Amino acid sequence: MKYYLYIDESGDHGLTTVNADFPVFLLCGVVIAEEEYENLRQSFNAIKQAFWENKRVIFHSRDIRKCEKEFSVLFDLEKKKSFYEKVNTTIRTHQYTIIASAIKKDSYIQRFGRLSDDVYEISLSFIIERAIFFLDDLHKRDIELEIVIEKRGRKEDKKLEEHFQRLISRGTGYVNAERLRGYSLAITFSSKVENINGLQLADLVAYPIARYVIDSACANPAFDLIANKIYTKNGKRYGIKIFP
Repeated sequence: MKYYLYIDESGDHGLTTVNADFPVFLLCGVVIAEEEYENLRQSFNAIKQAFWENKRVIFHSRDIRKCEKEFSVLFDLEKKKSFYEKVNTTIRTHQYTIIASAIKKDSYIQRFGRLSDDVYEISLSFIIERAIFFLDDLHKRDIELEIVIEKRGRKEDKKLEEHFQRLISRGTGYVNAERLRGYSLAITFSSKVENINGLQLADLVAYPIARYVIDSACANPAFDLIANKIYTKNGKRYGIKIFP
């Protein structure tokens, strides 16, 4: 049985400067079964076809919120309302599980300094760790998990690939190497222009989770829409790891 883990980010992973309005880096993963992913892909493509007559349109959270690029059509309020209704219905009704890792930059810098470990790699470790918890819960054999991450650059991707291989060979703080190797894990890097709908879903759900981490008391209807998709075990929300 095959699952995908699509991963995208929200916020800047650099530690040189901290944006006071967005002082977190969040890596967001969406775990989805192969069969359900095909259903999601068809739903996203139907929306793209309906509004642009073009399935190659790429959903990007920031562009949608700002009504930029292709999404300038959303300045038409009736069209915007219809678009959000269709996207929200798709996000709410399809079956997938969210696992996210957030780094609170100010706290992280105070504890570890600005020149410490790569926060992207740390976040990826947390997500893979929780993804293994999720796969364990399925109680199924012969599970294949393909981890799909958006390309950032040849050097960055190579570094992340090496980090992934170290995880496989050494394990993490809570999941040893033998347990990791009990699943067929693979990692691939895809460009935004490849129009991977799973990466677009991860992008859409990442931003409201980041806003929730920044201020959980603030009204956040986009987060409320996906709250029940976040990985939960024994009544505890394991799907959002906040560090430190």
